[in-house]
Amino acid sequence: MTEPDYGVILDDALFNDGAQIKAELFIKPRLEVELAFVMGEDLEGPGTRIYDVMRATELVVPALEIIDYRTEVPRAITDTIADNAAFGAIVVGGRIIRPMDIDIRWVGATLSKNGIIEESGVSAAIMGHPAAGIAWLVNKLHAIGGGLKKGQIVLAGSFTRPVDIVKGDVIQADYGPVGSIGVSFV
Repeated sequence: MTEPDYGVILDDALFNDGAQIKAELFIKPRLEVELAFVMGEDLEGPGTRIYDVMRATELVVPALEIIDYRTEVPRAITDTIADNAAFGAIVVGGRIIRPMDIDIRWVGATLSKNGIIEESGVSAAIMGHPAAGIAWLVNKLHAIGGGLKKGQIVLAGSFTRPVDIVKGDVIQADYGPVGSIGVSFV
């Protein structure tokens, strides 16, 4: 792939911390550790920068994205576009923070499956700053006549590799001072 991809978060695929999620809703689910930005105002390109995203963001919250590829590997960008960027669901939890309350570049997390740490990372791995991915998105949407709207939830991008999950798995994502998210797959 030569650029990031993007898709739409659907209302019926939003889960909260502590959820028991039916594994059969997905084909081959995998989890990614992310931060979710809740927009406090509309944001449009062109020329959107990190500071524009931070200024337009009302809240940042820990999130897990459940990705669920419906295409074959290797994938081209056209495959991920047709696949809604492999979007399966989103889980939110942890501590809600205002974007300027901490240096969100240094939000770290561990992702445990059934009590064993599988992945860890820091949010600066997302293009140097998690808001950079959102700035890219806003500029990309501008090219097709779109933007972000107040109240929308936007995932900044994963800062860990995806972890496979199956029925029976218990997941814990620990974001340190920003809280944690726990879910199980039933």
